[in-house]
Amino acid sequence: MARFVKDVNLNQPAEFVNFMMGDFLQKGGYAPSEWKREECLRCGDAMIEGYKYLKWSYMNGIFHLEAWMKGPFGGEMGLTGFFGALPKKMYRNNLEALIVTLQQSVPDMSKMDAAAASASGQPVPVQTVDNKGQAVAALAVGIASIVGSLIMPLIGIIVSAVALSMARAGMNSSGRSLAVTGRICAIVGMVISLVTWVINAAVMPFL
Repeated sequence: MARFVKDVNLNQPAEFVNFMMGDFLQKGGYAPSEWKREECLRCGDAMIEGYKYLKWSYMNGIFHLEAWMKGPFGGEMGLTGFFGALPKKMYRNNLEALIVTLQQSVPDMSKMDAAAASASGQPVPVQTVDNKGQAVAALAVGIASIVGSLIMPLIGIIVSAVALSMARAGMNSSGRSLAVTGRICAIVGMVISLVTWVINAAVMPFL
């Protein structure tokens, strides 16, 4: 399956693009990694939401982005298609939001240097990617995971995994408290689902 690939003509100062990407990668928990001997960046985990990969470059005013996910059998998985549709959509939307923020007007290039801004205590006057929407969704889906765990354990486990993924994405947003609460609800839903599943498995042979 083809990767998510974008080439966008930004014509923005390199300092601005580097700052925005540094902020995005830090908030998303990306770290240097390798994919089949190809240097890239990775976030996520193996068990709950799966690994997400990203490569980017900026040359001659063109911003190049490549993104993909690790498939269930270890292969490369694009960001479209039915299998894993929700995680793919969430990741794709996050990247689209990044591209929108990169296309904003730059107000004052003298303040684009992150080190200088930090030293002076002045905020950088640009809009960065804020995953508050993910935090709000994490709370709603986390509560739904508890309800689902009481109805059917499998539903509870699936919904809890989705809520945990959303909570991670929203943890470094302006809605951090919502993400934390959603994460707690998702963990409770996951535990209830697993306990209920074990109890049902133990009781079933005697019915």
